[in-house]
Amino acid sequence: MDMKPRVQRKLGGNRAALCVYAMEGLENMAFVANAVSLVTYFFGYMNFSLTKSATTQSTYMGTALLLALVGGYISDTYISRFKTCVLFACIELLGYVLLTTQAHFPQLRPIPCKDLATIPSECKVATSGQAAILYSGLYLVALGTGGIKAALPALGADQFDDKNPKEAAQLSSFFNWFLFSLTFGSIIGVTFINWVGANKGWDWSFAICTIAILCSIFFICIGKSLYRNNIRNGSPITRIIKVFVVAFRNRKHPIPENTEELHEKEGKDNSEILKRTDQFRFLDRAAIVSSSTGATISTPSGFWTPCTVTQVEETKILIRMLPILVSTIFLNTCFAQLQTLTIQQSTTMDNKVKGFKVPGPVLPVIPLVIMFLLIPLYDRIFVPFARRITGIPTGIRTLQRIGIGLVLSAISMAVAGYVETRRKSVAIQNNMVDSTEPLPMNMFWLGYQYAIFGIADMFTLIGILEFFYAESSAGMKSLSTAISWCSSALGYYLSTVVVEVVNKVSGGWLASNNLNRDKLNYFYYLLAVISTLNFVFYLVCASWYRYKVVEDKQGDSKDNVEMAKV
Repeated sequence: MDMKPRVQRKLGGNRAALCVYAMEGLENMAFVANAVSLVTYFFGYMNFSLTKSATTQSTYMGTALLLALVGGYISDTYISRFKTCVLFACIELLGYVLLTTQAHFPQLRPIPCKDLATIPSECKVATSGQAAILYSGLYLVALGTGGIKAALPALGADQFDDKNPKEAAQLSSFFNWFLFSLTFGSIIGVTFINWVGANKGWDWSFAICTIAILCSIFFICIGKSLYRNNIRNGSPITRIIKVFVVAFRNRKHPIPENTEELHEKEGKDNSEILKRTDQFRFLDRAAIVSSSTGATISTPSGFWTPCTVTQVEETKILIRMLPILVSTIFLNTCFAQLQTLTIQQSTTMDNKVKGFKVPGPVLPVIPLVIMFLLIPLYDRIFVPFARRITGIPTGIRTLQRIGIGLVLSAISMAVAGYVETRRKSVAIQNNMVDSTEPLPMNMFWLGYQYAIFGIADMFTLIGILEFFYAESSAGMKSLSTAISWCSSALGYYLSTVVVEVVNKVSGGWLASNNLNRDKLNYFYYLLAVISTLNFVFYLVCASWYRYKVVEDKQGDSKDNVEMAKV
């Protein structure tokens, strides 16, 4: 009996990426819903003070994004990106179970102060046990979402081979649709889940988040048989440390005039070999195997043996990328200011639209909707059009994309300053400087700055994710993706410092607790000026950057798809 040969299933591609989109949409739906509303839970249900509520919220957000480094390190060093996503999703699931349980059972949290209006003296803060449950659940969620944010984008991008021209274009498209799924989940989280929390109770809100994470685990597991899995090459942090240490040990040895004498591995496996670059030449000493006289360099055996050129270049790449990361931090600082100050502005303005009252916290939906509408147009119309002109698979280079976002963020801050100047003039003209009544100016004037910033975020957020993934070496894709999220984390931390410094230096632009008397418009204009200076700094960094060059299997140099200058 003849047996037909079994057709091997093709791995990777858009089918595998669909599971990644599903997980990202569901996970980010839960993350963003809590990112914009947890402060009300801390204040209204855990009896934290307003200051402590805001601090706990911002610390949670920053920590969740910084913990992406943990997930990136584990993914590149110990287990595959698929297993990393499942592991950290289970950790996040456990965190939401704890939060749901605490929100459901009154004995696990203090009696809300609002329920003791007649005897406010009995209002008590959370006990140590109640606080322990809260923080355990909260930071399990932070650890889980951080690990997913590091491994999931890299897992999805791994499904496309950037050395194949057709798949290189699909890789860029993947990042656009990854942002689309992220945005779609955010819209559902900000609207539906927050409405449930406000009207049905926080236990219902957390329960929906728990179900969403459970479903995300199911969807990512569906594609298990389709995924291309990354090849782990050991700890990237250890390799980087080794390069610095061995380079220091060999500091007295000159670099060979013929750089081909530097140590490199044979290209017999599937891992990439990076071509040497002239930047940071002192690190090349880590790959010296013989002196100028031909004598072998005396180095300890074992771990501290000479590094390969690829390992040295891996370290150089990380150093080159860090200034790009630093130049995007202030954009996230501006966004953090918009999230808080714009909501405060909305409370002083008319919030009626055709007789319906629209709450101020709905404003953050505006940039999400803008991104939701523009991403398909960008991917299906702009990129193919630009590709025909530039010949670049991504349409425009990732560094150009990041730069456009930085310019738009500066414009957004300038528009915010103009709108605030107009709002204050309306208050003065109507003698309402000290009034608590809403001004005769609709709050959707604030939508302009949000809309522009939404477009800026569309360019920059995915631009930096794609840049860090494409430029990092094969052995540190997840860690590089995690580092790109640190821009957002540091932006949140920096936002508090900026407000305090500006208040101290300016004599209190934002210190009177009355926006009609504060100088918020000056503050916005200052952010616009700093954003412009930051863009100039970015141009210098981007012009200085040198793209990586990969050797193909025949030993010839093959430039990265973005080898041209910015």
